[in-house]
Amino acid sequence: MTQQFAERATSVAPTGARNADLRDLVHLLEDQNSRKLDVIAPASALHLRDGNVHIEGVESVLTESGVTNVDGIYRPTAVADEGIADKLRIPLAYLRRMRAENVPLLDENVNAWLRQEPARKFMVRAFRGDRGPGLPPVEGVARALLSDSYKLMDNFDMLMAALDGVRQSGHPTHVTGCDLTDWRMYVRVESEAVAVQARTLLRGYRSPFDGRSGDELPMISAGFVITNSEVGSGAYTITPRAVVQVCRNGLTETKDVMRAVHLGGKQDEGVVNWSGQTQRKTLELITSKTADAVRTFLSREYVEDKVRQVEAAAGKTLAEPAKVIEHVTKTLSISTEVKDVILSHFVRGGQMTAGGVMQAVTSTAQILTDADQAAALEALALPALTAAAAHG
Repeated sequence: MTQQFAERATSVAPTGARNADLRDLVHLLEDQNSRKLDVIAPASALHLRDGNVHIEGVESVLTESGVTNVDGIYRPTAVADEGIADKLRIPLAYLRRMRAENVPLLDENVNAWLRQEPARKFMVRAFRGDRGPGLPPVEGVARALLSDSYKLMDNFDMLMAALDGVRQSGHPTHVTGCDLTDWRMYVRVESEAVAVQARTLLRGYRSPFDGRSGDELPMISAGFVITNSEVGSGAYTITPRAVVQVCRNGLTETKDVMRAVHLGGKQDEGVVNWSGQTQRKTLELITSKTADAVRTFLSREYVEDKVRQVEAAAGKTLAEPAKVIEHVTKTLSISTEVKDVILSHFVRGGQMTAGGVMQAVTSTAQILTDADQAAALEALALPALTAAAAHG
């Protein structure tokens, strides 16, 4: 099982969103921004106690004698645990076992490795806990442990810059859905003004959701998905995404992705505050690159070319569909549970072809409650098509 389909520890970060509208996503991001704390700290200022990350002197409390700096206490998310394991070279499975079964041993292991390199610096991304004015800090959330050269490109700023780029491209678009997880933000954008016929690709296909026929609505719309990670789980990207109108299946073309990585220079110790000029230059570049990508991905010629490429393999008839799906899901390391759903959608879709396997993968992605898992599965649709056509 690949990482994108592995079980993950329950998150303790503020609630995310699945298939939210743009307004709700913006409100959630604004709330998160009000509680963010980003700190560059040496290993000597970090330690675990009762499984929580403690950072020396990072929170401020107003007392009768003035402002006093006190330790911040933050409960790690699964993402933060991944970062701790990676940076300290502790096997992740072992770290998870210690957190589940022996927290004192977890503290001892992590603290011992932090003491090995006391001058080594890290960036800790956190959310402050809720507290009243002048009160001591309460337990917050440790979102990630990263390199001190990690460049902050936050979801809200990136989203606003990207949407400005979409506007500057001149294409009529609308946001069809948004996801927010501890790992990433996803914003799906579509332009029904750029739609092409795909009669060959959709011949005989039925939506597994309501039975509508692809023969009656053989249209595919142009679109793309914007993604960003604030916690080191991936670059800012814009990936072209075609949408089958009859069932809303999304087909992402990861080979043509536009990306901007989170790499910058070393930062000084303390709370991170990026300069306005640095932020402005970064966001202007994102706006410009987004506008260029949108002009490419939403051109009719681009979409027609991609449809032709897909149709070349999609028409391959499968003599033994169940065996083909078994082979495809095993090859792509898709879990047995997800494989069973794909097989069910394949049967309901009615296309006994390699294209039917591709459609079953993308329709299954729509109903997964884990947004990261859904995005990863959708990205496997084209590899699934190739594998099904070759094995069928």
